[in-house]
Amino acid sequence: MRRIRKGDKVMIMAGRDRGKDGVVRRVLDDGMKLIVENANMVKRHRKPRPDLGEPGGMIEQEAPLHVSNVALINPSTGKADRVGFKMLGDDRKVRYYKSNGEVVDN
Repeated sequence: MRRIRKGDKVMIMAGRDRGKDGVVRRVLDDGMKLIVENANMVKRHRKPRPDLGEPGGMIEQEAPLHVSNVALINPSTGKADRVGFKMLGDDRKVRYYKSNGEVVDN
């Protein structure tokens, strides 16, 4: 079980986009890097591929961020918060916010 998953609203804690928030678009295979929408934007130079109808040029896209550089946003406080795991009475493992104990997952 991962602390941060696809669709979570996160705040960037380190790097040039520190303080920005966004939604996690994708968690990469190793689970240690993720892509946040409109954050860590980089420019890539792409050659044209006429057989596929793709034009060349400079393309701006999101680059991966390390999971340690983001934190989940607690909706009740609106601030970044640490996440832990706990077992509920019905033997379910859920994520919860460490500051106030609210359960993230339903």
